[in-house]
Amino acid sequence: MSLPRITHLPSGRLLSTILHHQRLLPSIIPLTVPKRAVIQGEYRRPGQPKKAKFPWKKINFNFSKGLEGIKKHFTLLKKEFTDRWVGPEGKPIVEHMLEQNRVVWEFRGPESLGEWTVSSDREIGGHSEAYLKLGRNNNTCFLYGTLSSTPPRDGETRYSGYCTMRSKQPLASFDRKKHHDWSSFNTLHLRVRGDGRPWMINISAETYFSHQKDDIYCYFLYTRGGPYWQDVKIPFSKFFLTHRGRIQDDQHPVWLDKVNTIGFTLGDKADGPFQLEIDFIGVCKDYAHTEEFAYEAYKRNPEV
Repeated sequence: MSLPRITHLPSGRLLSTILHHQRLLPSIIPLTVPKRAVIQGEYRRPGQPKKAKFPWKKINFNFSKGLEGIKKHFTLLKKEFTDRWVGPEGKPIVEHMLEQNRVVWEFRGPESLGEWTVSSDREIGGHSEAYLKLGRNNNTCFLYGTLSSTPPRDGETRYSGYCTMRSKQPLASFDRKKHHDWSSFNTLHLRVRGDGRPWMINISAETYFSHQKDDIYCYFLYTRGGPYWQDVKIPFSKFFLTHRGRIQDDQHPVWLDKVNTIGFTLGDKADGPFQLEIDFIGVCKDYAHTEEFAYEAYKRNPEV
């Protein structure tokens, strides 16, 4: 059935026909589609208020601070050039090859606490508290506080109750990213003293794609409690891949040549006080451990 042609109608009759059909059609209000913002804001967690400040308002335009920053960055740049002539990370190549143990973080003064950040669910309206200070004789790091799993009353957050301590991203001169290279080691070595609670150790490595920025390698840390220190050695092959707290099906080992941060998270849903004392955090090479990866990995090109 072909549609009737109206091109031969006079202009007046054609206009009256169109108006007649418009009266018969129901009134439809056009949908208003909001335009997409040109500048996309960062991810806002549920319950966290929006930041009203513009990005340029956070910059401190202080002349003395600028001079100190220039002096600091050029000192780091000079150290980078001199370390390259000596060897990797400023050590001779022979010492670097024969190295079996390395202490990455040790707490021997107030300046060592500046390399760490502490956070809790209080940032999203929760009730947990976490604090960081030096231990007795300024030789250890003491993480303590109170855990509360009561969610904030914001109508969005359903679960709460976590406290975390994480190392800061190491930076080279002019705030360029710097990574920890642990490719010569296969085990994480800790000396801790806890209160019997289970903790989660989180290792963050450098990623190549934006959707992988929340990928974290995790494993468990079980503290015994009591007055005695506990030496913990965890192979890197035991760490499993997670994304925003969810264990991924596609597992692969940690990229030890591009490690950014390490952290400790408590979220066992046991409300009450907690404490964790850390002497040092290091890496070592265990020749008795030959396991490459403890979990099933997908084959990209399976054999036929």
